[in-house]
Amino acid sequence: MNASSAAAMALVFTWLGMVLAISFLEAPLKFRAPHVTIAIGLGIGRMVFRALNAVEAAFAVALVVLVVAGDLPGRAVAALIAAMALLLVQLVAVRPLLTRRSDAVLAGEDPPRSRAHYAYIALETAKVAALITAGALLAAG
Repeated sequence: MNASSAAAMALVFTWLGMVLAISFLEAPLKFRAPHVTIAIGLGIGRMVFRALNAVEAAFAVALVVLVVAGDLPGRAVAALIAAMALLLVQLVAVRPLLTRRSDAVLAGEDPPRSRAHYAYIALETAKVAALITAGALLAAG
């Protein structure tokens, strides 16, 4: 395994771990904690996901650099591109909808339920699959 593949694999599995820990563990659990109101949970969630998405974007940029500069397996590159595309859709198409709804809730409004959370979860699940695939392909060489 060359240095680019090793670095890419480290980034991919770190990214994967962060997504699993935050999206599939922290996010649903925070609303079950005692005394956490919807407003507090939304406020925390917005901060955590803003930070997660910033780190994800940084990882994606670093991975693009490794793809351009390194000799990564083609199928691993395809899986990385899929993960990055899914992140982009989340950031550009879904996060603004979630932000609008949480803004309304925090302002005391009662907006209609949104399917944007389901879209985000579906994209997050697909991104996890792409990251697992990319990591496995990088590990296999």
